[in-house]
Amino acid sequence: MMFIINKTLILLFIPFICFGQLKFLPKKEKSKDDYIVKHTYYSLSYVEKHEQAEWVHYRLDSIMLKGIEKREDYDFKQDKTFKSKSAHKDDIKFSVDGYQRGHLAPFKDMMIDSISAAESFYMSNISPQKKDFNGREWRKLENHVRSLAKKNEIYVTTGGVLSCDLESIGKKNKVSVPKLFYKIIYDDKNKRMTAYLMPNRKLNTSFENYKVTVDSIEILTGIDFYHQLEDELEDELESSENCLE
Repeated sequence: MMFIINKTLILLFIPFICFGQLKFLPKKEKSKDDYIVKHTYYSLSYVEKHEQAEWVHYRLDSIMLKGIEKREDYDFKQDKTFKSKSAHKDDIKFSVDGYQRGHLAPFKDMMIDSISAAESFYMSNISPQKKDFNGREWRKLENHVRSLAKKNEIYVTTGGVLSCDLESIGKKNKVSVPKLFYKIIYDDKNKRMTAYLMPNRKLNTSFENYKVTVDSIEILTGIDFYHQLEDELEDELESSENCLE
């Protein structure tokens, strides 16, 4: 009985959760081959040249984390919701090129229902990551993000830093391999922001040592994050290495 009540309460919040992911979308001048894709629980900017998203953005709170979907019920699939379509799951194969299919919006952040869980496995939400990176400090950072969301509603923006000098993998589609990955977390209620920039390799120190300013990520990516904030607040938050606890 308690399970049914809890599930009903979650379903009542879903319209608000879905709308929330459209708030604070990043801004960048895009080419004709790039696409802003708005899924139910997250949005992204897909760069055809690199066959992946330059950013994925979503809202996260304690309700989103109450889902009970099981990972084994889902599989990676091509995203056909936009004109050019995403890379295919066979373009990133650990057995062939040594890279894992790394979620940008993690499955554990998208377990609220079958729609969110299935959408998290779109290849548009995937980027090639080294096993020792994806399964270690990057995963610890993802766990940290969830611990923050249990306390307060947050907004998460994440992706690989895409540039013209990256190696690529894949036979059907050439998928760029980012050298760096970033994650920006914003607590709108308390007006606090934290950003991380981490190399795509095994790290010998904690993710906590990779805090950077949002300004530095904007310089690397050419993306304007949280431009919807008042200029004074945006400048203050993005120019310092804040800490969310």
